Amino acid sequence: MSLVQYFRLVDTMARMSLRAEASRYFLGYIWWILEPMLWVSVFYVVFEVLLQTGRADFLVFLMCGKLAFLWFSKSVNQAANSIVMNRGLVGRINVTKTLFPLAVVQEGLYRQGAVFLLLFGVLLVWGYTPSPTWLCLVPVVLVNYLMIVACAYIGACLVCLVRDFSMIIALGMTFLLFTSGIFWDVRALPDPAMTGLVLAVNPLAFLLDAYRQVLMFNTPPDWAHLGWVGLGSAALLYVMVVIMRRNSQYFALKALS
Repeated sequence: MSLVQYFRLVDTMARMSLRAEASRYFLGYIWWILEPMLWVSVFYVVFEVLLQTGRADFLVFLMCGKLAFLWFSKSVNQAANSIVMNRGLVGRINVTKTLFPLAVVQEGLYRQGAVFLLLFGVLLVWGYTPSPTWLCLVPVVLVNYLMIVACAYIGACLVCLVRDFSMIIALGMTFLLFTSGIFWDVRALPDPAMTGLVLAVNPLAFLLDAYRQVLMFNTPPDWAHLGWVGLGSAALLYVMVVIMRRNSQYFALKALS
């Protein structure tokens, strides 16, 4: 299978899965927008209405962080179980196991495209004016995507080896939910050294902050930091592709066991 055929197959699998998912629900494709907005609504009620954060821009602040986090968490959670969920096909066809997690990530990319359009609409209504700085969002999204694919491959391999890892990954997402600055501002920490530490050790927190800096404050991200996160994600992705290709039969047997 050539590289072009591989990516066409990934795209076809993603589109078919999206159509099948939409056909199962009455609202269909509307859930692409409705689900993330319901999540945002829950967090808004808890942290703004009940706890009263006091930020005039809290809704936009929350959306910039939560919508990007949902893209990461949902894609990785679903991709982690993708090989095991397709074990019937894995047992019949000798195909590279990278195919299944990547197809799930591609599904998430299509959904996130609609979500980003919603976010841009809210920003415009809220009075944020598009500027050339918004173009900085392109490399941020690209690095975010690379990190999602790398983490998806790691999760898929771990779940193949031990099914319990699916629970651990879900718990890890909950941990990241509270430590990545989704409903609190990393830059508002009282100790600047702590802010630097959080952004350094948690790449997801850095990316969520980069979305806000670009969209809300017209400030380019830290290019050096973004580059290191991108290089790290690309390197990790390359290692995982090599591991999954060289051990394709082993992962197939573990998925079937």
